[in-house]
Amino acid sequence: MKTAQQVEKPEGIFDDTRGYKKTAIAESGEKTKTAEQKFATLANTFSVSRCIYCEGKNIVKRGKRKKKHESVQLYLCQDCNRTFTGQKIKGKQYPARLILDGVSYYNVGFSYEQSARFLELSYGLKADAATLAGWVKEFADVCAYGRMRAYGLKLFSPNQIIQSSKMMHRQMYHFRYHRAKMALVLEEYKHYRFAALKELLNSVVDECPHQLFRESKRSSEMKAKFNLDQVRITEKRNYAVLLAELVLQAVTDNKLRHETLQKFMIANDSVTVATELPIYLDKEDVRYMREELKFEIPFEVDQYLTGHIDMVQVRNGAIHILDYKPNAKKENAVTQLMIYALALSRLTGLRLYEFRCAWFDDKNYYEFFPLHVVLKKKVRNRKTKKPPVRVAF
Repeated sequence: MKTAQQVEKPEGIFDDTRGYKKTAIAESGEKTKTAEQKFATLANTFSVSRCIYCEGKNIVKRGKRKKKHESVQLYLCQDCNRTFTGQKIKGKQYPARLILDGVSYYNVGFSYEQSARFLELSYGLKADAATLAGWVKEFADVCAYGRMRAYGLKLFSPNQIIQSSKMMHRQMYHFRYHRAKMALVLEEYKHYRFAALKELLNSVVDECPHQLFRESKRSSEMKAKFNLDQVRITEKRNYAVLLAELVLQAVTDNKLRHETLQKFMIANDSVTVATELPIYLDKEDVRYMREELKFEIPFEVDQYLTGHIDMVQVRNGAIHILDYKPNAKKENAVTQLMIYALALSRLTGLRLYEFRCAWFDDKNYYEFFPLHVVLKKKVRNRKTKKPPVRVAF
């Protein structure tokens, strides 16, 4: 069996977020910042726009709090006169990003010792196995894949559990597919009919028509609006919001929020099976849905319409299509999500009835039923009954 030193270090949740890495320059003895100095700088770059107590925007910086491995910026709310840091992970001597990376390494399938070694290679800081075990236990409620971890390891090794592929579709997209999670959720009776989704995910890396995505119109560019009569958009606060709230506090570059959240959710929650899934619709698909299924579709497709689904989840007897929007309360992502749902329905052969759509951030989650958007319930005019005729004798 390979030791932690012999196992190749996998991708970390924050590997691409321009955080601290132990570089070859540092190891060669050249002058560079220490890990503590790096984290002290990174801790001050977290963006805080509102007071965590009263949601007020009238906040100012109020000094720093020195921790063992980092300095945390303090803020003062001039509306409620309370001081706060903006961090959700409190009372820890280690930085939030290191803690979340450690939990992710373990949940993917590596041992505590291997995960601790990977953290030392990435951050230059030592966290023993017992400390890491405590973090895993603390975040077990939101990182629910921990309950499935042992079963997933019977199907795939840690390096095989998440299949990933980078795709240059005008810009770089990183498709990820959690093979163990998909296999395990299909074992539930209410999900067995979604085997077609597994077949699609298995085929993406080898069979994706990349040329279509480089030349065709993107779903995010579509300006057509669907008829939202009879459509109920429900506001919720679920685990997607809780995970976003937990992870985004440790992201120092707003441009990397999407990918960091995707990597954490696919590694740690129990329902996200794929991220950045490429989808497409052609004009024949649109014609069929209009003429045969009687769907109301307010746009035309010349050749192809393409897109990438942020997150695909399987839970509660449905396939959930999620899109992360940094300011979800002010967004309306119905058109984009509808294109995703219609395309995924056509690619898998599953009925649109099987899908749910939602957009969210770290505060709000908005969900709707896509079938209600394109297929309206017919309102029948009830005939009023005539009163009985009374005959006088």
